[in-house]
Amino acid sequence: MTPVSQAANPAELVAPKVQGAPHAPGVIHAPRAGATALLIHDLRELFKVKVVGMVLVTGWGGFYLGSMQSGISSLQRGLLDTLLGIGLVSAGAGALNEALERKTDARMTRTADRPLPAGRFSLAQGVIGGIGALGLGALWLLMHTNLLTVALALLTAFTYVAIYTPLKRVTALATFLGAFPGAMGPMLGWTAARGRIEWPGVALFAILFVWQFPHFMSISWLYRDDYARAGIRMLPVVQPDGWSTVAEALFFAVVMIPVSLIPWWLGLVGIAYAALATALGIFYLAYTVRFAGILRARTDTESRMLARDLLKVSVLYLPLLFTTLMLCATAKG
Repeated sequence: MTPVSQAANPAELVAPKVQGAPHAPGVIHAPRAGATALLIHDLRELFKVKVVGMVLVTGWGGFYLGSMQSGISSLQRGLLDTLLGIGLVSAGAGALNEALERKTDARMTRTADRPLPAGRFSLAQGVIGGIGALGLGALWLLMHTNLLTVALALLTAFTYVAIYTPLKRVTALATFLGAFPGAMGPMLGWTAARGRIEWPGVALFAILFVWQFPHFMSISWLYRDDYARAGIRMLPVVQPDGWSTVAEALFFAVVMIPVSLIPWWLGLVGIAYAALATALGIFYLAYTVRFAGILRARTDTESRMLARDLLKVSVLYLPLLFTTLMLCATAKG
């Protein structure tokens, strides 16, 4: 019996054939149980809604801080227009990424049930959906923000889809290159609010850039067997002893503390932010030091637990830091 999650075509879930009964024109069949939920799940997977959500949190932070620098409230229609445009561009890039990676996704346990490798969406559907969302998002940003934000959004999508995605099968340096488009969320929010690239926007970009490395190292260690099967050259695949993975995660976790303080040095936030950001940075670093225990873990279960804990903390750290930035921001005219 084929489970619902392995159905070949979403249309079959909506209008299944009744065994032994001819199809009557004009008859509307009731949706199969779970069809709507599966379709929503597949759309969330195709457009990488979780990733888009993180982009929107950081984009909101950039727009908020940029608005504060201009002495205006961020609670305006422009915020919603900016986040909608950024979200659509990010979703479109995510769909195109999944279209390009459908064959490698099929080889990995954690991604094999995504809609394209599982056959529930066709390649054409994935590409059309990605290009459609990307184009609509760029057009929306053009109508409601400025040319600089549109150009940066399109450059981000291009770098992610056309450079980072294919390079993952060639070199472990793809992680470093992929951190550039991955850090653009707050910069896009900043330029949408201010209309130009400025040092505070660059500081927000740097925070997100550095944050990604302990986060990526925990993911790549956790799923290193999957990546190896798919031929994706993550650092734990290329250097499986774990030393390079730990060293890179620790280096960037240490750097994260001073980098997170740059907004304070630039006068964007007060001393309360500096204290809270330092505490958060030490917390992030502590779990990264704990992650180093993979080098002496006696079982794979213990090793995976350490990686998973760092992953959870990294996902918690970033929104907490950006919330602190926004709450401690100082207005300027």
